[in-house]
Amino acid sequence: MNSEKKREKKPPKAKAKVRKGTLKQVLRYVGKYPFSLSLTLVLAIVTVGFTLYVPILVGDAIDCIVDKGQVDFSALKVIFFKIGASVAVTAVAQWLMSVFNNKITFEVVKDIRADAFAKISRLPLKYLDSHSHGDTVSRIIADADQFADGLLMGFTQFFTGIMTILGTLAFMLALSWQIALVVVFVTPLSLFIAKYISSHTYTFFKKQSETRGEQTAFTEEIISNLKTVQAFSHEKANEEKFDEINKRLEKYSLDASFYSSLPNPTTRFVNNIVYALVALIGALYIVSGRGFSVGNLTTFLSYANQYTKPFNEISGVVTELQNALACAARIFELLDEAEQPSDAGNRVLGRAEGNVSLESACFSYVPGQKLIEDFSLKVKPGEKVAIVGPTGCGKTTLINLLMRFYDVNSGSIKVSGTDIRDVTRASLRGSYGMVLQDTWLRAGTVRENIAYGKPDATMDEVIAAAKAAHAHSFIRRLPEGYDTVIAEDGGNISQGQKQLLCIARVMLCLPPMLILDEATSSIDTRTEVRIQKAFARMMQGRTSFIVAHRLSTIREADVILVMKDGHIVEQGSHDQLLAQGGFYAKLYNSQFEGVQT
Repeated sequence: MNSEKKREKKPPKAKAKVRKGTLKQVLRYVGKYPFSLSLTLVLAIVTVGFTLYVPILVGDAIDCIVDKGQVDFSALKVIFFKIGASVAVTAVAQWLMSVFNNKITFEVVKDIRADAFAKISRLPLKYLDSHSHGDTVSRIIADADQFADGLLMGFTQFFTGIMTILGTLAFMLALSWQIALVVVFVTPLSLFIAKYISSHTYTFFKKQSETRGEQTAFTEEIISNLKTVQAFSHEKANEEKFDEINKRLEKYSLDASFYSSLPNPTTRFVNNIVYALVALIGALYIVSGRGFSVGNLTTFLSYANQYTKPFNEISGVVTELQNALACAARIFELLDEAEQPSDAGNRVLGRAEGNVSLESACFSYVPGQKLIEDFSLKVKPGEKVAIVGPTGCGKTTLINLLMRFYDVNSGSIKVSGTDIRDVTRASLRGSYGMVLQDTWLRAGTVRENIAYGKPDATMDEVIAAAKAAHAHSFIRRLPEGYDTVIAEDGGNISQGQKQLLCIARVMLCLPPMLILDEATSSIDTRTEVRIQKAFARMMQGRTSFIVAHRLSTIREADVILVMKDGHIVEQGSHDQLLAQGGFYAKLYNSQFEGVQT
């Protein structure tokens, strides 16, 4: 517990530096809309100007009433007309200012969200592998919403608040500089109080935002894997874990709400003291006959109230801005993450011939923990290369390196004699067709999912690909055939049917090289035999990398690479490796021994 508290604490200077950096980034986004910002400033001046003009008119109206029967009605009519016109202009200006404030706020949030979403596609895969997906989603959605609320309140009240303070101060100094000094010296107390409180609220709002992201991530994890949770009767444990996160969120939220609610009553208390002092001193001035009229006192009291009111509002805005900045800081943390190196200057890989070579390739996910060492391999065009080995030996890692989801730490990987780091990622990945064990389908029609890699494909091409993947028969039985809408991640069709659609997607593109990572794992045995025949036709003349756990599916491979601890320990055809009686023979025989038992 103590170590957790130590981690949470940051030096005040470090926190201030983070907030300052976040504020600069926010202002950079706001600065993209100078026209709307300028109009907001002008409208704030108009609003404040006419708002401050009304108390003068009210004071003049009071002075027109000298005594019973001594009322200047003609002057009052003019004054009332001016008051009505001033109020109308103020109302229109405030409405227009709200329109432009909303425009700036939601344009800024739109830009930040768009940049954050685009950032995800530029992040290296290791970031997404090491960060919770739910927390990342929470930053883009929930934190952006919280930021928008705080920014909108800031725009709505900050400009008018500052203008009101400056305007009322000028008018009060003109009416009576002595009383104005009393207001000026006492009122800043509320700002000091607000500053002290707001310095504590940022920490709580930051913790609240982080815990909300943790809660979103946990919820997303459980919903995505509910079958597994229920299969292992883990519901109670998950409820307890959720309750623990929920209680922490409640605590941080209550702490943040408590501190953020303090500025309003404390500043109001100071403001009431100011109001009372102005009333007392002004009354003494009238009694002493210093030329200070009742109308002047009424105007001054109105100004004193309007002068202190922005301090109260700004203190409330400051706490909201602390929440907004805490949420913005999490978004900007994502935006500031190091991107994968740009390949803008790299050349486009043409039609790959299919020859792939790895030369002394070394790679590890974590520095110091070796995984793939001094890995060398040469694959000729059209060869079928199977990759087998125990869990954790580096099979999937090798696929990640071939696709350049990760870059080798040393050595090189070449396609058609060119280092893959010298070509664009898009052209490299476009040369591969990949079917993974984990299927993914987008929310859309069956046709759109099959044509995901070739959006301009004709209907005949889509149907031909589906037939080749043996998916056409089940697609015809769907309510709308190829126009049937599939739920997110194919929730309304079976796992095997999703796998068939993923295979059809590759069948449609037919790239020069293929990667099949246990591609038939979710398909029944009878369909698998047909798919294997379809794969055999598809792989003719194409370099193919096949990751397999069921060794019976790779007997026809030209070369079988047997991996162990990041090294190729054996290499050869199925018959050659069995004849050697080595590690592969043990793996192969152990699978069939398991079937017999």
